[in-house]
Amino acid sequence: MALVLVSWLVGTTGYRVFEGMSWIDAILNAAMILGGMGPVTPLQTTAGKLFASFYALFAGIVFLVSVAILLAPHLHRLLHRLHLETEALEKDA
Repeated sequence: MALVLVSWLVGTTGYRVFEGMSWIDAILNAAMILGGMGPVTPLQTTAGKLFASFYALFAGIVFLVSVAILLAPHLHRLLHRLHLETEALEKDA
């Protein structure tokens, strides 16, 4: 939750500073980017467009890394349960 809230705050602040959006529009646009939907309000400034580009990449990478961190222990257990060890995989190759 902390990661989402911090990311949302960064996005909201960026839209306020670089695009001059109202608080509610900045909150909405940041939430939509974090949710993978894209911006709602058309961007007008070059700085705002650059910020939105970097923020969208950041949001996508944060999402992928978060999922990987959350799933890694479960996938590791699954591999042990299936008895798939690294050495066994190397012998088959």
